Amino acid sequence: MSTRSTASSWPRRRRRPANRSGLPERREEILETLDAIGVVPSRRWGQSFLADPFVADAEAALADVDPGRPVVEIGGGLGVLTVALLRRGISPLTVVERDPRLAGFLRTKFGDRIEVIAGDALTVPIPDAGCVVGNLPYSVGTAILLRLLEMRVPRIVFLLQEEVAARLAAGPGSKEYGRLSLIARLYGSVELFRRVPPESFVPQPKVGGRIGVHSARSGDLPVPSVERFEAVVRTLFGARRKQLSNLLPRLAPSVGEAKRLAEQAGWPPDWEHRRPEELPPEAYFALAATLAA
Repeated sequence: MSTRSTASSWPRRRRRPANRSGLPERREEILETLDAIGVVPSRRWGQSFLADPFVADAEAALADVDPGRPVVEIGGGLGVLTVALLRRGISPLTVVERDPRLAGFLRTKFGDRIEVIAGDALTVPIPDAGCVVGNLPYSVGTAILLRLLEMRVPRIVFLLQEEVAARLAAGPGSKEYGRLSLIARLYGSVELFRRVPPESFVPQPKVGGRIGVHSARSGDLPVPSVERFEAVVRTLFGARRKQLSNLLPRLAPSVGEAKRLAEQAGWPPDWEHRRPEELPPEAYFALAATLAA
């Protein structure tokens, strides 16, 4: 798998720069602002507000698009990431924010420098963009990311809980490698960057996060049917501790037909003695294409 991971830990002592944005960044400022606009962070919506401008700067630096190419931010919150994107000259910038009170706050703070869409990122129409950036709510972040993958967004800069990010970037042979890894690889490639501790947010989530980038695959997808591919992956990874000799016949009318499928898909000669996590994504792409032939 071509995924590369460049992990780096935050230094323990960092000097926070002077806040020239006029936006709340410290815990006390964030809580005061939320109270002023009548927002109580929702557990159901997974609302946590970024309190570390270094994280926002790191994400904005990864939003690498040509000048004038549209960018979409998912989950504007109180605008800490928004201002980091604007500082880098990104325009036009559209911000999708589910909470109408926060959407109103962003409109007031940024005026005509951004366009704000008040709605759920899982359902509202998302404009075409060269890059989508977001601190995705941990509760629904995977679902939002999968939607963006299906849209074939050229570049996605995300911050998700570390466990999910690891699964997205995982390669064969690792315990994290599975359905999410294969879906991410189907649509492109994933690279991981900084770890983000829980204390970077208000309120603090229970787990840390990780910044990552998904770069879309150019050209056609390697499978004729995404739905059929996902069904294959669900079947084979649904009992990942079993060997493929016990799993592949579930996709074929007989053991002999299963062996024929494996041969046509170019699987290694010893595939029967391997477990699902031991084969690379390309093996599953080839199997899905063979089944569709």
